[in-house]
Formats: sequence, C-alpha cells, structure tokens
Amino acid sequence: MAKPLTDGERRKQISVRGLAGLGDVAEVRKSFNRHLHFTLVKDRNVATRRDYYLALAHTVRDHLVGRWIRTQQRYYERDPKRIYYLSLEFYMGRTLQNTMVNLGLQNACDEAIYQLGLDLEELEEIEEDAGLGNGGLGRLAACFLDSMATLGLAAYGYGIRYEFGIFNQKIVNGWQVEEADDWLRYGNPWEKARPEYMLPVHFYGRVEHSPEGVRWLDTQVVLAMPYDTPVPGYKNDTVNTMRLWSAKAPNDFKLHDFNVGGYIEAVLDRNLAENISRVLYPNDNFFEGKELRLKQEYFVVAATLQDIIRRFKSSKFGCRDPVRTSFETFPDKVAIQLNDTHPALAIPELMRILVDVEKVDWDKAWEITKKTCAYTNHTVLPEALERWPVSMFEKLLPRHLDIIYAINQRHLDHVATLFPGDVDRLRRMSVIEEGDCKRINMAHLCVIGSHAVNGVARIHSEIVRQSVFKDFYELEPEKFQNKTNGITPRRWLLLCNPGLAETIVERIGEGFLTDLSQLKKLLPLVGDEALIRDVAQVKQENKVKFSAFLEKQYGVKVNPSSMFDVHVKRIHEYKRQLLNCLHVVTLYNRIKKDPTQAFVPRTVMIGGKAAPGYHMAKKIIKLVTSIGNIVNHDPIVGDRLKVIFLENYRVSLAEKVIPAADLSQQISTAGTEASGTGNMKFMLNGALTIGTMDGANVEMAEEAGAENLFIFGLRVEDVEALDRKGYNAHEYYDRLPELRQAVDQINGGFFSPREPDCFKDVVNMLLNHDRFKVFADYEAYVACQARVDQLYRNPKEWTKKVIRNIACSGKFSSDRTITEYAHDIWGAEPPALQTPPPSLPRD
Repeated sequence: MAKPLTDGERRKQISVRGLAGLGDVAEVRKSFNRHLHFTLVKDRNVATRRDYYLALAHTVRDHLVGRWIRTQQRYYERDPKRIYYLSLEFYMGRTLQNTMVNLGLQNACDEAIYQLGLDLEELEEIEEDAGLGNGGLGRLAACFLDSMATLGLAAYGYGIRYEFGIFNQKIVNGWQVEEADDWLRYGNPWEKARPEYMLPVHFYGRVEHSPEGVRWLDTQVVLAMPYDTPVPGYKNDTVNTMRLWSAKAPNDFKLHDFNVGGYIEAVLDRNLAENISRVLYPNDNFFEGKELRLKQEYFVVAATLQDIIRRFKSSKFGCRDPVRTSFETFPDKVAIQLNDTHPALAIPELMRILVDVEKVDWDKAWEITKKTCAYTNHTVLPEALERWPVSMFEKLLPRHLDIIYAINQRHLDHVATLFPGDVDRLRRMSVIEEGDCKRINMAHLCVIGSHAVNGVARIHSEIVRQSVFKDFYELEPEKFQNKTNGITPRRWLLLCNPGLAETIVERIGEGFLTDLSQLKKLLPLVGDEALIRDVAQVKQENKVKFSAFLEKQYGVKVNPSSMFDVHVKRIHEYKRQLLNCLHVVTLYNRIKKDPTQAFVPRTVMIGGKAAPGYHMAKKIIKLVTSIGNIVNHDPIVGDRLKVIFLENYRVSLAEKVIPAADLSQQISTAGTEASGTGNMKFMLNGALTIGTMDGANVEMAEEAGAENLFIFGLRVEDVEALDRKGYNAHEYYDRLPELRQAVDQINGGFFSPREPDCFKDVVNMLLNHDRFKVFADYEAYVACQARVDQLYRNPKEWTKKVIRNIACSGKFSSDRTITEYAHDIWGAEPPALQTPPPSLPRD
C-alpha cells in the first residue's frame, strides 16, 4: 500500500485552507525569525524545539492582536448585549493550530516553517494542553466559546486560571497513577496578564445590620488577577476574550494581625490565599463538599460580577452620562449563563451587590437577577448534585447565607399560596434541606433565581422536567427548555481530520464549516463510488497514522486493517466500561473455543481518567489492562483481538484517535448520560455508533435513521420498569452461559493470576448492587456487536452508512446550539455584521 501523505503534504493540496500567498509566507518567515532572535537569550545560540514553537506561537499571536483590540473597541462603541458564560471549567486543549485554522493562516505557516527546514506538526506537539476541565462540561464550554466568536456574539468566558489542571495519568503495573499537570512550567504564550483590572474578593467576616443598610465587615481579602486569552472566530475577524482569574494575596496579608515579629510566617502564609486557584478538582459527575472548592466557586463569581458591573457602568451607550447609574436596563445589556450549579453563587452575589451596595430595593433587585441569570443542568445523578452544609456558609459567606434564606422564604411563601397545606411540597422545593446536617441545594437556588433552565439533550430535558425538577416545572413550565449540545466543526473536523474535510469540500464546497446543516448535501452522494472510495481511504490513512503513533508512543503494534473499536470518556460506572470488558472477554472465549472460525479482527481501545478517590473506577482501569495482558499475549488469538488502554486521554489525544475510529461506544444506562458530546465527534469523523437510547444518541438516531446506528438495550421506560420490579443480576448470570463464564473468569483471577482476588469486589458489585444494570443489557449488546461484525465484513455497505451518518450530523454543531441559546435565552441575535479586518478603516 502506498505510504499516506502526511497532514503537511496534504495541506498543500487543500483548497479549504486558502492558498498560501507568497506575501503571507514571506511575512510569517520574517516574523518567525524576528521572534526567534529576540526570544533567544544572549548566552544561548542554539535554538531548542521549544524556542521554535514559541517563535511560531508569537508570530501567530501577532496576527490576533489587532483583531482582538478592534473587536473589543467595537463592542465598546456599539454597546451590544453582552453574554457572560460562567464556568469552573474550560477544557481548551492546544491553541496554536486552532488559531491558525480560524485565522486562515495554516497554509502560510506550514509553508514558511517548511522553508525554514522545520516540521509544523512536530512543533504543534510541543504545546501543553490547557487541561482546565474534567470532561464533557469543560470541553462544551470551550466549543461554545469558539461558536460564540464565530457567530460574532459579544461574549466572554469567565473561569479560574488553575495552576494545575486535570492530572496527567500514568499507568503503572496496570493501575492509574496521578501526576501533577504543571502546564505553565514553560509559560503560556496565549495569555496576557491584566493587573490593572485586579479586584478584591472577600471571605469570612460578620454581618452588621444598621439603619443605613447591611454591611459585611472584618472580612479576609484575596485579590483576583485576570489573565486574558483571545478566542478567535472562524475567518470573521472577531476575537473574543476568555478571562481567567488567579488568586493573589494582598501585600498586607496577615501583616496587620497581632503577630508581633511573625513577619516571615505572615509572608509564607500568602500561600493560603493563593491556593484558591492552585488546582482543578478532578471529579466528573461527583460532588465533594470541600471548603476550598466552595472558595473557588465564590472567587470566580465575585471577581466576575464586579467586572460585569464595571463594564455595564462604563460602556458608551449613546447617552452623554459618563456612567450608567440605573440598573433598570441591566438585563437588557447583560446575560449570565451558569454552566451547571458551580457558579450558582452568582445569584446571591448579584443580589448582595444590588441591595447592599447599589441600594436597589429587594423586589426590583430580584427581578433584575432573575432576568439576567440562566442555568444549564448537566446531570441527573444524585451524587453529582451540589449540597453545601449551612455551617460552611455561615463561616465563609455569612451575608450570602442571609440572602439565600431570604430568597427561600419568599419562594416558599409563594408556593404555599398556590398549594395551601401541602407541607411535603414545601419540603421538596426548599433551597434548604433539613436533617442532621442542614444543606443548601444549589440546583434549587439556580432554578428559582433564573429565568430559563435547560437540559442538554431532548431526553435529558424531559427527565429534568418530569423527575429532577418536577415540582418546579409544575410551578413555572415556561421556564424549562432544551438546548441539545453541539461541538465545533473547526476543531473537531477541519483541524483534526483535514483529509475528510477536504473530501467533503471537493463535493459540496466549504460552507458547511460555518453551517454544518449543509452536510445534508452529501445525502444524494451516498452511493457515489468515488466518494465511497475517498471516505474509506481517508479513514484507512487515519488508522495507519494512529497505529504509527501508538507504536512510537507506547510500543504497541496494532493491525491497521482491524476494526478500531473505541471507548473513550471519563471512567465511571454509569458509562459502563464494564459492559465493554464483558464483551471483550466473550469475544476472547469464542476465539479460544473455536480458533478456526472466521473472526472480524478488532482492536479495542478504552481510555479515560478515573477521579483519584473513585476506587471502583480505578479497579475498572486495572481490569482493562489485566484483560489486555492476557488477550494480547495469547498466541491462539494472534492479531484478531487486541485490547489497548489509551493512557492519559485528553483533548490532544482525542484529536488523534477520533478520526481513526471505526466504532464509537456510547453505552451508558438509558437515562444517565445527560447528552454526551464525544458521540457527536465520532459521528462527524466517520465512525459508526453502538449505543443505548440515552442522551444525544436518541437525536443522532433520529437524524440519521436508527437503522444507521447500532442501537441496543433497555430504554428509559424499561429501566424504570425494572426498578419497580427489582433488578436481580443473578437472573442473567444464571440464564446466560457466556456471561457466567466471563464473570467467573474475572472473579476467579483468570485475568489476574498473580492476584486472584483482585476483582472480587467488582464482581460483587455487578451481582449484588449494580445501579447501572450492566447484566440486563449484556445479551442485547453482544448480539448487537455481532451485527457490527457482519456489516464490517462488507466495507462498501459499512462506508455508505458512514457517509449517511456524516451527512446527518449537521444538527450537532455548537453553532446551532449557541444560535438557540442566543435566540431563546439570551435575547441577543447574532449580528450579520462582520468585523472589518485590521487593515480596513472603521466606519
């Protein structure tokens, strides 16, 4: 087989990236050399690969700056409604290639770097991922920033600049070991510190009521230092801002206390304040009620709201006053979106500022707050819901506790007038949960304090209305909406899969990159021989390339003509990596039972991080690596079945594995995965989906036709019926011989001969307290996988289904999602006006 073109070689043929003009190439070279010269210190005359990377990063950054200033200037002059996306996570990944793509600079840079005798891809690999998120929620925020800029919305992402992001995962003896992610070690060329906008944030203290109003006194102050990162839209000259706050101790920190001569100790104690932005909490879909986490949540909210109000007051708005004084128009100029309940304190904090500081009366302040805030729910798992002890609030945020009590009292009074005598309803709907430990239910606070509440896929929003917030839905049904998640096609197609992007451009032009619904134009071409050949060839090249990466990185050899069966996401019981394991063991047993039978060769890849404190998730990783150890070294199996654990799954690894996947595993128990977004990335990149009717899988099946996905297993109604009846795993274990064999092997130490009892607790969970009903879906899953094998034996029919899936993935662009948020929640239509490029005079 001919050696595939490198991405760099292919890029030179790609129209979609715009032809690199000679002038552009010369300019990039000149700028690159200038940066290289000035970033090299005098006593070092040999440049390292990192020096080359930084020179290129600064060269590309130079192209952003003019557009960035111009965009912000335009917002100041035109004073549009501003969108504030508040999130404790922004899982951005790498920035260099995304910036080149969105600025239309990739070809020029590629050519310039090539002329200088360097390799662009090699330089891109030097950049650290900005891993300031755990998984779906944080990556969604990153896709949303890209779409908001591409749509020209005056939007800002606000979060925390964690010094240490999500841990790096090492696998040692088959177990996960965590390593600190020191991503700022070599500096970050994409951020700009803005000390002139530093703001104070208050903690602890006491509340004093006086005739003049309420005062929060004797607080401890921590400073919030903003760092701005540019967010370029796709080829539209808009550059928005992501502002991340870093905690800094004030210079008099602890020095004014009564510590005579404790100067050194006082300076060392600055760390206590600065720890607030030290590290990302590594839990996905799990609430850990630690005081430091509550401090992080208030820190981002308090700094951000001061910033929002400063910008609201000082904006030029077609009137001669130097500043706005009335907050009447605040909701017309400001929209705040709460990404889950983590920034829920925005609601009482905005109330505190309006009532205590700006002296707005309570009812007016509450009206303004509700009109401004909107809340996105991301999970229905009870263990993920934030429920903070009242005692912690009393100490840390005493004024906010008062305000929450007052909000709750008015809310319950209202409910009581509508449902007189229904005390149980009052208990269910209260923000305060009574019990041994009184707690604040942050989701209830968000629902009460927002004008819109949305789920992230149709089935999830239905569950939100009918179960999680049923009482609230009965009270205000108009408040509840659906906004099905999406992904940015710039990073998740053009950047990560240039071969497929070009194949599509050749057929339908490049309009789909900003209007993904145009992929529908591929439908008439599903049977087109040339397209079938090209799509299959691109997939094969991606698989060959990923195989080479696996061999180089981990020393594992895989067969690139085998089916690449990929299951990548955070490790969690509800995501059912264990169901995948049981299938792998079943396949292994079938090969061993009859080695002469024709098997479809598979390379099963499972990847994802487990929260460090989640014992069962870590056991699941150990099980995957243990199964791999037996299967991969069995001579009878040969290369018909391989099991690979993909170490340290992260954004930059997703960009490599997703374009190479044939089969995408989306197998959560129906009703547990709110949406999923990896499912959409695989669909767009030419993998077929095996999945349950959960999250956005339901809408994917609706768009492409259920017959073009491999759908199996219990539906939400079946799960509920099984719960009512009582789920008994032993029934399935007793009835299904292949399941029983697999479970007995895992339990008996067949896959862990040196530690026979290693997986006893996993099997005990599966048999006696499995909330996610793995065994109930085993039979249907294994049968469905046999249908996958059958289709894979017919490459042409397989590829036709792939093309159909790609053609029907248009709905799952985050551009569509954001357009819906803007129209239905924020009341800010995306402008038709493009930003003039920096070279043009402004109107």
